[in-house]
Amino acid sequence: MTLTAFVNAHVVPVAAEPFDGTLLVEDGRITALGPDVEAPDGAEVVDCEGRWVLPGFVDAHVHLGMHAEGEVGATADVNEMTDPVMAGVRAIDAVDPNEPGWKDALAGGVTTVNVNPGSGNPIGGQAVALHTHGRTVDEMVLRSPSGVKSALGENPKNVYKEKGRTPSTRLGTALVIREAFLRAQGYMARRAEAEREDKPFTRDPHLDALALVLERTIPWRQHCHRTDDVATALRLADEFGYDLVLDHGTEAHPLADQLAARGVPVLIGPLFTTKSKPELRGRSMRNPGRLARAGVEISIITDHPVVPIDFLVYQAALSVKEGLDRETALRAITLHPARVLGLDDRIGSLEVGKDADLVLWSGDPLDVMQRALRVWIGGRQVMEYDLATARPVVASARPVED
Repeated sequence: MTLTAFVNAHVVPVAAEPFDGTLLVEDGRITALGPDVEAPDGAEVVDCEGRWVLPGFVDAHVHLGMHAEGEVGATADVNEMTDPVMAGVRAIDAVDPNEPGWKDALAGGVTTVNVNPGSGNPIGGQAVALHTHGRTVDEMVLRSPSGVKSALGENPKNVYKEKGRTPSTRLGTALVIREAFLRAQGYMARRAEAEREDKPFTRDPHLDALALVLERTIPWRQHCHRTDDVATALRLADEFGYDLVLDHGTEAHPLADQLAARGVPVLIGPLFTTKSKPELRGRSMRNPGRLARAGVEISIITDHPVVPIDFLVYQAALSVKEGLDRETALRAITLHPARVLGLDDRIGSLEVGKDADLVLWSGDPLDVMQRALRVWIGGRQVMEYDLATARPVVASARPVED
């Protein structure tokens, strides 16, 4: 049994009011926290010296490990653009846990990410939710699959227009998605009949993945920017009855009332980008606040490497500057994305029974002058910022040898 007491801390649980006091961790889980909690005998004591302790941040849309910054061609594994329907491919099979971005994530206080396939296909494949430290991707997994990625808008139509194949328009992209779901519905009926009659059945990995979406086991992660694409995303979800999550939602705010009424969350971002293509003309730091004030549950994302993952908290801070309230900004990089990933029973806030994914900050993380000083995942310290060298030092992910 390992028992650690974080004392003299300014604790920001996210799901409850901040307090000055102590947080206890036993065998990787939070066992107690509060202003009157005392460190038990025999506990390892971490004196936080009045600094801020928060849950590790969660970035629910990245390509970390699949597409390293500055690398292209053979080193980029984010898009399998050989067929418009790639529901069966899995991000977990292409994630490199040794690329430099993982260290950057820890330096930015990010302890959980959702790694998505890219947006080159109308249906891009299965995402995976991971911790940001581990020896192999299998040791880092929190949920796999955590959703199926789909894309509307410019990216898939431009990819396949160049190939001379459907889709070459927004009409064609929606058609590809509809056809795939209709095939999946027929597949599910045949599979159920085979099970009832105890007959052999030939499995299809693409249709198995789409069946998980139609059964509402995992969400449909819809890449879209323009308002008309958001409307198409809602239309398709109504037709097939799956759980919809909007990724990006650059111009989602004109339909915020519909999104709020349907309970559709928006993963908004990346926000630190130029308006590099037509469907990004509406990008604004004001948009997170617009959505949140209309009752939409938002998460803020980097789309790493589009925006470096350690800039996640800065996007939240500047969203506050442009009208997003502070409490929602913190929830948008903790509890809200944890809920989208189906992991809010384990991560996203500091509560008894949850994983001890903790970050010790020098001060308020929404103050851009503050930094993550130490990071724990499952109660194990995995990063400490070395003030002397001004660099994060990441713990080895390999077992300690005798």
